[in-house]
Amino acid sequence: MKTSSQKVSMREKIGYSLGDGSANLVFQMMMMFQLYFYTDVFGIKATAAGMILLFARFFDAFVDPLVGILSDRTNTKWGKYRPWLLWTAIPFAVFFILAFTTPDLGERGKIIYAGITYTLLMTIYSFNNTPYSSLGGVMTSDIKERTSISSVRFVTATIATFIVQGLTLPLVTKFGGSPSSSQGWLWTISLFAIVGLVLMIITFFSAKERISPPANQKTSIKQDFKDILSSRPWLSMFALTLFLFTTLAMWGSSMSYYFNYVVDKESLFVFLGNIGLVGNPENLGFWGSILDAFGLIVYDADKVFAVGFSLFNMTGSVIQLLGVILLSGFLSGIFGKKKVFIICLALTALFTGLFFVVSPSNIGAIFTLNILKSLAYAPTVPLLWAMMGDVADHSEWVNHRRATGFVFAGIVFALKAGLGVGGAICGSIIDSFGFVANTVQTPDAIYGIKLTSSIIPSITFIIGVIALTFYPITKKKNEYIQAELAERRKQLIIDN
Repeated sequence: MKTSSQKVSMREKIGYSLGDGSANLVFQMMMMFQLYFYTDVFGIKATAAGMILLFARFFDAFVDPLVGILSDRTNTKWGKYRPWLLWTAIPFAVFFILAFTTPDLGERGKIIYAGITYTLLMTIYSFNNTPYSSLGGVMTSDIKERTSISSVRFVTATIATFIVQGLTLPLVTKFGGSPSSSQGWLWTISLFAIVGLVLMIITFFSAKERISPPANQKTSIKQDFKDILSSRPWLSMFALTLFLFTTLAMWGSSMSYYFNYVVDKESLFVFLGNIGLVGNPENLGFWGSILDAFGLIVYDADKVFAVGFSLFNMTGSVIQLLGVILLSGFLSGIFGKKKVFIICLALTALFTGLFFVVSPSNIGAIFTLNILKSLAYAPTVPLLWAMMGDVADHSEWVNHRRATGFVFAGIVFALKAGLGVGGAICGSIIDSFGFVANTVQTPDAIYGIKLTSSIIPSITFIIGVIALTFYPITKKKNEYIQAELAERRKQLIIDN
């Protein structure tokens, strides 16, 4: 049993957080742009693209538990979970690039290629992100420190979100000439992949494991399954994560179509001009040239969608970042994680649903709704993973066994299942309403896009709220569990 201090330095917290920055360069790309890439760049139908996203989930049902089992049973001088970050860093970058490469193949060949590369990317995501998330659960048992680690982690994650959601389309357009340029996508993804590789290696050298399983614990895969499937906190968090990421993937995927095909381009052009993002390439000035270097200046009609959607995403990311920094730890410290999550997620559902009624030409209202939605959702961002650390502690408290990797593996599976289900729902619905890529959409197709960007994700957010009501770990109970576990660990040290 390790006895090192449960306090974690800010340097280590930041180093650990960079790993989530790396993972979010991939995750946000898949959540926001994978479906759009497959339909408008790669050149396959939305339903086929959605089925690719869904097919990989069946493979994950075997991969994710395996990763949890292997990481819990890994023993190296670096610990159980840290070495996986190093071992998977390069394959993660390579598969990321391959998944956004467009080969010169027919439609069937493209579907097969997309299915293989997406499945490989999701597999290596599990081998990287399950140990990474588990590492956050064993860096400390201190409740406030754990929330602090999660908050710092998600500050970095939100910065990565800002970069991916805000700069992807402008960079693609800059490198390739249009948002649908396959060459532009290849260069942009390659850049993100290299940055992600460097960040993941820094995390490996920065973070440390401080919590070990009880010294007398026997390994049992059967018992691992039994423990989590009988854990009410774990089941609640599994359902929450599944519906939460189904919603985020559906909404994220649909909003690229919403901005490209629903939002009135002329109104968007006027809006961008009023805030100084429309200019003449020969007379941009100093700040205009800086913005243009990142592809954020509109000087022809082709860039209205790319810049407008990027500004929409960046605005939401900045508000979310401020909410994570200023509100998450403050509110959860007063009211507890569960209450904050329920209230904020319910408000998020409300503001998401309102996108259905806002006028496509009222750009100010669209941006205002996004600000309100992002502010409501922000306090929940660090809480999910902090609560999963609490679930691992609860399991140890009840069963006198600790299987952090296995606990987190199930949640990573739910996350990825939500990613696939959300993308599949979006693709299937817009296809059923008659969506055809790179054309003017029919009223029915526009109606389908609006449904997947408002009413339907609002409903699935509410299902997540319902799942949270069954989560039994209150602030008071969590404090009691931590105190008792601390006493057990002290006794084990004395006995040994």
